[in-house]
Amino acid sequence: MRSFTKWLGAGVGFTFGGPIGAIIGFAAGTIIDAYTKEDFEREAKRYYHGASSESEKTLPGDFEISLLILAAVVIKSDGKVDQRELNFVRSQFVNMYGKERANHAFKLFKEIINKEVSVRKVCLQIRQHMAHASRLQLVHFLFGIAKADQFVSESEIEAIRKIAGYLYINNNDFESIKAMFHKTSDSAYRILEIDQSVSNEEVKRAYRKMAKKYHPDKLQSLGEEHLKGAQQKFQQIQAAYETIKKERGLP
Repeated sequence: MRSFTKWLGAGVGFTFGGPIGAIIGFAAGTIIDAYTKEDFEREAKRYYHGASSESEKTLPGDFEISLLILAAVVIKSDGKVDQRELNFVRSQFVNMYGKERANHAFKLFKEIINKEVSVRKVCLQIRQHMAHASRLQLVHFLFGIAKADQFVSESEIEAIRKIAGYLYINNNDFESIKAMFHKTSDSAYRILEIDQSVSNEEVKRAYRKMAKKYHPDKLQSLGEEHLKGAQQKFQQIQAAYETIKKERGLP
């Protein structure tokens, strides 16, 4: 189990404390006999060489652990645990982190999903330490999980909306990301956060604004493994713009 505890500590900053640290310590304790939150904190401190709490930055492990906990909340929101959603989480982690690291993450995930957590407290901890661009990426990933069974239920939408609210993601940003997965006749406009009645010049301005907001470079600090998801989101912004241009006959 040494490799498992090393994985827990490596690349972790703010998540080794607070409510997230307590959840991870509890979940790990069901995998490793007598493993405690204190063990998790001790392991994390061996590998984390950050500054004071005021200047802590989000490390790749922080994003990974935040995903595990919030993904469990969304999967349980419709009252059942769908195997397709579990498979999606596993496949995404394999794609991002490789098989060995994904196996560790998924082992922990299966324990987290059986535990009741305070979504508000977890999101508050994330919000205090994670940049807005990274929080947007969390919401994007959560919608991907909800869509894994080919249908985004109202309960899943409301669970993600609640999480987004706690993460200080405003309604325009939430509806934009939602439109990437929950298609309607005006999805392209909603992705760009505009109304169908806007002028062509406003369409262009909206595209430039959204392209800047969702540019993958904003997630460089999270590591190469997270850039693929950021690029997918960026491509959806571009696709929405191309759809609108085609509809309006714009060059």
